[in-house]
Amino acid sequence: MSKQTLSFQAEVAQLLHLVTHSLYSNPDIFLRELVSNASDACDKLRFEGLNNAALFEDAPNLDVRVGFDTEARTITITDNGIGMSAQEAIDHLGTIAKSGTKDFMSHLSGDQKQDAQLIGQFGVGFYSGFIVADKITVESRRAGLPAVEGVRWVSGGTGDFEVETIERAARGTSVTLHLREDAGDYLDRWKLKSIIGKYSDHISLP
Repeated sequence: MSKQTLSFQAEVAQLLHLVTHSLYSNPDIFLRELVSNASDACDKLRFEGLNNAALFEDAPNLDVRVGFDTEARTITITDNGIGMSAQEAIDHLGTIAKSGTKDFMSHLSGDQKQDAQLIGQFGVGFYSGFIVADKITVESRRAGLPAVEGVRWVSGGTGDFEVETIERAARGTSVTLHLREDAGDYLDRWKLKSIIGKYSDHISLP
């Protein structure tokens, strides 16, 4: 697949506007949500791997990694879980609003604390990355697919996103947040560690 530019579905575009403008009261939740998504992807692989051990390829140990690059001003959350095919990336990250998006919109109260809690509940946590990032790059390959069937998804969180096929040796997903000017304080090991400790301690993966 060569590079395609696709539009977000209307509800997703609305949701993105909302996330970037009204959930600033607790921007830390972006990390909770992305680590939680990474953990879910590992659980899915564990589950699918019960019937098909080949999906583990040559990496049976599942983990989630959080890294940052001060020069590039990026934070990357990587898992070696189930991963996504190109079509799944399109479906899950923008064009086909999961039923959750609509439900989420209808439950919003305008009370930021409450709304921030809803984010994970309705499966729209990925978009919380745009609270701190003005661009998100996702690279993924679904377990079991060949390396040449990786996918790269890129969006600035406004009206559209780009998706293209890439070669990716590792299965699983990397989500790279290109931080906004005012979010530079997240490029700090201790800050990231303390947020993960606060929100993601219950996750059983290393």
